[in-house]
Amino acid sequence: MTTDTLHVAGVARINGVPLHDAGAALAPEELRQRACTELLRQAAQAAGLLDAHDAPATDGAISEAATAAIDALLERELSVPEPSEDACRRHHAARQGDYRTGERVRVRHILFAVTPGVDVTALRKRAEPLFLEVRCHDGQGPGGFADAARKWSNCPSGELGGELGWLTSADCAPEFAREIFGHPEIGVLPRLVHSRFGLHVVEVLEREPGVAQTFEEVAGAVAMSLRQQSFVTALRQYLRLLAGAAAVEGVDLDAADTPLVR
Repeated sequence: MTTDTLHVAGVARINGVPLHDAGAALAPEELRQRACTELLRQAAQAAGLLDAHDAPATDGAISEAATAAIDALLERELSVPEPSEDACRRHHAARQGDYRTGERVRVRHILFAVTPGVDVTALRKRAEPLFLEVRCHDGQGPGGFADAARKWSNCPSGELGGELGWLTSADCAPEFAREIFGHPEIGVLPRLVHSRFGLHVVEVLEREPGVAQTFEEVAGAVAMSLRQQSFVTALRQYLRLLAGAAAVEGVDLDAADTPLVR
């Protein structure tokens, strides 16, 4: 079984605590999410922040008390330094496209959706030939992007040839927006776009670049972004320590891009 397939072989556990019911089928990211949450829940108990009788859940939900205890644990254990002004200015200079106001793109896409039971490796093998085909196609005629979207896309927009219309970054999942906004490309993007929804073949039809914002105008947002990056890095390190000291069964925590979605 690869880490891209559904986990169905046995019950995954953290220190003997099951993460799901026997026979349940979980996507790898959901399984890793549950494992990270359970590591933190147990750490909160060990730290005396959560009652020892707080019950683990096999449906992915934890108690309100556990949520509050994990927040308190992370506040105590994670060191998240305040970014310096120099670091903020460097970040802004390197990522000015992220801080434009009014930027819009008109896009269409073909979605290969990731749903429970889908093998992501097999899904990629389906998406890549179509991606190459539409990139090499000369436009709007038969067999072009719109026809491919109607035939293959798992998004309701497929009926419209994949048209999503004009979008701002706020309209999109962050990982999708990062690939679309702040770039100059027009046409089919030279890469498959990965999002929480699946794999996307994306064509940018038009761009309105918006207006660049000065550092002074977005200093607060830049600092918040750097704090969040530091928090994620610290959380990953902390979870690696917890996992190294725990008995982890049936889940590959090393494969997680993001250790915990909170």
